[in-house]
Amino acid sequence: MSMHDDQKPKIHFDHVRAVFDLKGEPFVALDDFDLTIGANEFVTVVGPSGCGKSTAMNAAAGLLAPTSGAVHVDGETVTGPGPERGVIFQQYALFPWLTVRENIEFGLELQRMRKPERREISDRMIELAGLTGFADALPKNLSGGMKQRCAIARAYAVNPSILLMDEPFGALDALTRVRMQEQLLDTWAQEKRTVMFITHDVDEAVYLANRVIVMAAHPGRIHRIIDIDLPYPRTEDVRLSTRFAELRNEVWNAVYHQQPATTKGSSQ
Repeated sequence: MSMHDDQKPKIHFDHVRAVFDLKGEPFVALDDFDLTIGANEFVTVVGPSGCGKSTAMNAAAGLLAPTSGAVHVDGETVTGPGPERGVIFQQYALFPWLTVRENIEFGLELQRMRKPERREISDRMIELAGLTGFADALPKNLSGGMKQRCAIARAYAVNPSILLMDEPFGALDALTRVRMQEQLLDTWAQEKRTVMFITHDVDEAVYLANRVIVMAAHPGRIHRIIDIDLPYPRTEDVRLSTRFAELRNEVWNAVYHQQPATTKGSSQ
């Protein structure tokens, strides 16, 4: 699976297979999932429902062990969660009894960082997440978009080199979603990270990524990889360009018009 030449491999799914017991029957969630993501690359993963997108991400996060194969991060085999991997899910995983600042500083406190340093980082993250003025607010007083920005800021605060994002904007309204996409790309440009981002929204997948990984369902495997040759920074002009429309249609067709007997793992 091609990466750009100047990139070191950051995440490598090495022939990952994941089989679950479903009502006494083996269910193959991932089959021979083989993918390399380069350092500072932004990869989005799309595919039909139940194609194993979240299983792949959970394997990278160290939340589940593959049945066979392995995930490597920086050449090391993943055996559990690690601080270099920030994980953000669709549900706002904030502690309801902690303020915005306390939520953002939570991981830093676990690292026993001193208060002045914690404060400096949380100040920067609060500003970056557009939460200025809400540092002392509890999650119940925030909108959905603000809660999710706070969750992203908390993941960023511990300075992970990898962000694993599982439909993080899925529950947001369309306008908030576009703003969040733009904010994520701004932050990614300022604070380089390797991002693996799962979505079921084809527009979102194309708008954010260097490459779109299209998965096939049952068993979950890579169907196609589509390079996104749109310039960064991505702007509204990019979104309205004919090239964006072409790529969107290509991804859409790859996701929704898969022939049942696709040859596995074929790239373009």
